[in-house]
Amino acid sequence: MAMAVMCCMSASAQIRNRLGIGNELYLKYANGRLRQFDESNILLADSIYRFGEYKHDTRILMLSLSLELPPRFIRNDTVRVNEIVSELKSMSGYSSVMREFYFLTMYDYCNMLIMSGRISDAMLEARSLSTMAANSRSNLGEMYAHRTIGLIQSYRSNSELALSNYLKAAEFCILAKEEQELPVIYNMIARELIRLRRFDEVDKYCDMVEEYQDFYPSLRVKTLMTKIYLYDAQGRKEELDQAYHDLIRNPLYRSQTDRDTRLMIDICWLRSSGRLGEALAKSDSLLTDKDRFGQKHLIYALDNDYKDAYLYLNSLMEAKDSIYINVQNEDMAILDAELNNARLRLEAQRLKSQQEMSVMFGFIILFLLVTVAIVFTQWNLNNNLNNLRQRNMNELEARNSYRRAIDAKELENDMRTRIIQNRQNNNLI
Repeated sequence: MAMAVMCCMSASAQIRNRLGIGNELYLKYANGRLRQFDESNILLADSIYRFGEYKHDTRILMLSLSLELPPRFIRNDTVRVNEIVSELKSMSGYSSVMREFYFLTMYDYCNMLIMSGRISDAMLEARSLSTMAANSRSNLGEMYAHRTIGLIQSYRSNSELALSNYLKAAEFCILAKEEQELPVIYNMIARELIRLRRFDEVDKYCDMVEEYQDFYPSLRVKTLMTKIYLYDAQGRKEELDQAYHDLIRNPLYRSQTDRDTRLMIDICWLRSSGRLGEALAKSDSLLTDKDRFGQKHLIYALDNDYKDAYLYLNSLMEAKDSIYINVQNEDMAILDAELNNARLRLEAQRLKSQQEMSVMFGFIILFLLVTVAIVFTQWNLNNNLNNLRQRNMNELEARNSYRRAIDAKELENDMRTRIIQNRQNNNLI
């Protein structure tokens, strides 16, 4: 029990409680993460999900989905995996805290896509992560995006590009103050240096990783695998044998590694031990042609069977050519998708500009029509007012003329009356 608690506590350091979930629930999750490919995590994830629904807490739901994803992927339950990823994406914009946890979970998902050879899907997810990280100015997101791209380039045997991305990931890791992720990245850097046969630099990074191992027991598995690859490349058989047995005795080894990785480690040890028949039998179980042909070529070469070694070398080259062609096709497909997206964005922008211009033109026409209507109304009003004034003046003038005529008539009548009166008075005299 004490060992389990210690493992969970170490996981709580290595797998940070980013969502701020309660300690008891978080320890269940951390313990599950220590055995992330174990199918018992499906039941654990389901119980956590139901608890999240009861609490109406989206953070707990996201926690459960991230725990369920690896075992569902190993089961090849594509429908459920797609549902999980879709639901996680719908939650990623809720808050900055959930976005950080989303970056971690999608990195795990991309790693699984690479393991299954779905490189174009992984690259699209990596670019999506990078865009989201840039938009949200997240150093943590940039770190996971570069780690994913590094894994993709490593799968493609582009070790220089893989190394370059891992080094960038280490820089963003420091900027994000996520030092607990540094040993994992250093381990990735060490493996690419082995492929580049820059052995002197490998020891430096292995030493840097080992500084963290006392705090993160799960890291010991990755370090031992790296050392096995190093010792195999250098022909250090005794040290390889010791590292191999330390690795397979580690209780976390099986639950933290996939089947093909364990097969490759076993074949590496069997070749080094001279057990070539067993190594050859195990190589038949490798899933990818590249790994299978590569291991058979090495085994036949060690057995001095140069004819079969040559045949499998040719098969390996054909497999690499096929991968290269697929990579080119995937890159072209991604480029086409990006160009189509760019064209769609430009078209959308053009339509938006046209719409804005149409709206603006409509406003201008409406303004002109309203202005003309106002001017015409004002002109008509002024014209009517002037006509009214003119009619009033004409009526006033006619009234005054009539009055003057009446006054003149009255004066004329008055003068006549006076004349008549004067005549009458004269007659009386």
